[in-house]
Amino acid sequence: MKIKPIAIQITMSKFTIPYQNIRNKDIAEVGGKNASLGEMISELYALGIRIPDGFATTAAAFRIFLEENHLLEPLKQQLNQLRTHDMGNLTEVGKNCRDLMAKGTFNEALKQDFLAAYRILGQGEAISVAVRSSATAEDLPTASFAGQHDSFLNIQGEKELLTAIHHCYISLFNDRAIKYRVDNGFDHMDVALSVGVQKMVRSDIGSAGVAFTIDPETGFENAIYITSAWGLGENVVQGAVNPDEFYAFKPAIEKGKKALIFKKMGAKEHKMVYAKEGERPVKNIRTSVLERQSYSLDPEEVELLADWCYKIEKHYAMPMDVEWAKDGLSGEMFIVQARPETVHGEKEGVKVKEYSIRGKGKALVKGKAVGNAITSGRVCIVKSLADAHKVQMGDIIVADITNPDWNAMLKKAVSIVTNKGGRTSHASIVARELGIHAIVGTGNATEKLQDGQLITVSCAEGDEGIVYEGKLNWEVKELDFQALAPTKTQPMFILADPFRAFRLSFYPNEGVGLLRMEFIISNTIRIHPMALVKYDELPENNDKKAITAITQHYSDKKQYFTEKLSEHIAMVAAAFYPKDVIVRMSDFKTNEYAQLIGGRGFEPQEENPMLGFRGASRYYHELYREGFGLECEAMKIVRDDFGLDNVKLMIPFCRTVEEGRKVLETMKTYGLERGKNGLEVYVMAELPSNVILAEEFAAIFDGFSIGSNDLTQLTLGIDRDSEIVSDLFDENNGAVKSMLAQVIRKAKKANRKIGLCGQAPSDYPEFAQFLVEEGIDSISFNPDALLRGIENISKAEKVNQNPK
Repeated sequence: MKIKPIAIQITMSKFTIPYQNIRNKDIAEVGGKNASLGEMISELYALGIRIPDGFATTAAAFRIFLEENHLLEPLKQQLNQLRTHDMGNLTEVGKNCRDLMAKGTFNEALKQDFLAAYRILGQGEAISVAVRSSATAEDLPTASFAGQHDSFLNIQGEKELLTAIHHCYISLFNDRAIKYRVDNGFDHMDVALSVGVQKMVRSDIGSAGVAFTIDPETGFENAIYITSAWGLGENVVQGAVNPDEFYAFKPAIEKGKKALIFKKMGAKEHKMVYAKEGERPVKNIRTSVLERQSYSLDPEEVELLADWCYKIEKHYAMPMDVEWAKDGLSGEMFIVQARPETVHGEKEGVKVKEYSIRGKGKALVKGKAVGNAITSGRVCIVKSLADAHKVQMGDIIVADITNPDWNAMLKKAVSIVTNKGGRTSHASIVARELGIHAIVGTGNATEKLQDGQLITVSCAEGDEGIVYEGKLNWEVKELDFQALAPTKTQPMFILADPFRAFRLSFYPNEGVGLLRMEFIISNTIRIHPMALVKYDELPENNDKKAITAITQHYSDKKQYFTEKLSEHIAMVAAAFYPKDVIVRMSDFKTNEYAQLIGGRGFEPQEENPMLGFRGASRYYHELYREGFGLECEAMKIVRDDFGLDNVKLMIPFCRTVEEGRKVLETMKTYGLERGKNGLEVYVMAELPSNVILAEEFAAIFDGFSIGSNDLTQLTLGIDRDSEIVSDLFDENNGAVKSMLAQVIRKAKKANRKIGLCGQAPSDYPEFAQFLVEEGIDSISFNPDALLRGIENISKAEKVNQNPK
């Protein structure tokens, strides 16, 4: 059954208002949630955004309920007894308030208005509806009230509707809601409750979830983050399942390009469905194997949702927290709620704390990192509110999922670890509100960890959060961006882990001078590219079994490589867009390639892999050419399909100019043509031949990036992996600096950009000064060395401007 706007105008009354007659200005009468739904139905339906119809009961109805049942004074008396300094009697006061509310009844006028609106909504049928609380002080840009009051799904029939509305009224005095009002300075009796009655979307046989129009972890504004699971959306909101995750890129929506740049499949262990008649309205059941191993949204649906969320954000002119549902009968998508987003990770300001673990211990459990801090403490396993007495200040709460009723208890914790949930779950939201970090979706934390056990919780290692045994040592650095003056020489990043990109994009930078493709291949893809190209020809051994298992969702095994690589590169390119992101094509040595799954059968054994079959020489060679083709296809997807044309490509270890031409020709056969669609191709300047013939390399490439490590070892004839002669390795050596000066001057003369990637400019101020004096365009640093490097550049530029 398709859900369309109500054709019949519901007669206006004191006590109900149809959604199409509600606007954002009506918050005082229908609460933030209902005001937003009415606003979207009236203003956004023309843009193609579907919102299920419904109506709202008014704040006036709620106040009449209080007055006619003589509840105002008894409620005030109870609330005046609340010990707000320690909330020691909150449980007692809350229960007394709810008992008072439960004894109240609706007068005949209220009943008839509520039921008349319900009959018109269902066009005479006893339809299934969602009944949701909407407080008049909630969903404001500064106070979300999310999860404080009750909602009810699959309510069918007039008696059931009245009961659900009554229960919503009662929930204004939930313990968590009372405490939230105290914490946020709201007078209890100034807040009224409206109730939204909305047609149910049959997501019980479809899917549902939550979307943020801003990255909830970092506050990165160009991303839309969508979570999804099978069944009704309550499981995603509560954190009862580990959902699928999707990232969409806003500028791609504007350009009409493919916006879905990254996806990750969640376990989706359960789904909430309608219960049978005579049972509770909804229940949780196990998902099937097929459901757990399939995405709960297809790419086209993610694209549609992202477009809708972007339009909603633009309408409200602020980041939004959006709940959506897919009807399993009609296949249609719907927006069921939208509120201002108030709990995302704080956008990085002028001062940032960076945490780094010192020495690794035994990893006990892993999950999704929420925040970027490290802490240690005592495990306190919490199964229900009855365990609140166990929790002490400074504990790490470990639970299956968290519950809004736990908020007071959670304030004692220094971290939260849960079995289930994603980054839009209650545990994640509360952790951000409290300014602590969490690890969610571990799967087995309550089994692996023990009460009283000392652990370290680290969220400072990228996307993954890790719980370590015991108390480990870590370092905290406070970085002050305000003290840094802009520099002419561009500071850029050396990056490997894509999941640090959103956070790092807030640092002072001019993009990424070196994105190492190898990290993504070895840590995420894990399979040798040629083993995917030649999958059907592989011998039936353990490697093929592993490849089959890893790529089980891909009939074309090559697509696994191109999809994973393009998605991870896209996360970095999106983070820094429109600044340059220079991606170095793969630069493994043969011994490193051989370590990938299926790699030994495709790699020759070499005495000195450092000087052997690596970099450019692989790309056009029959042993790897088709593998390089997969790399090219992934880069084509990033640039052409996603519209991330800030990506530039870089060829490593290119020994001769002729070899450079061969590589460019090979790239062209795979659809990457230098100059087409603005594509620029750089070359690493890391061999003496690159320096000596720099003018000739400049004729076929768009720029240079100096690889100081390789150039130093090849200029001085030192194997940088040899401990015996490692003390002779020195970028400050006169011979090395002579090579650097030559290549910089030649690049500038040829009107080509040139940068350097390496540690030396941050470690040695005099080396940074040398590069600045030679006129280098950019210097790329590892993230932990960026600020020190910028300081060295700034000092060097001042000296250069004011020589003695």
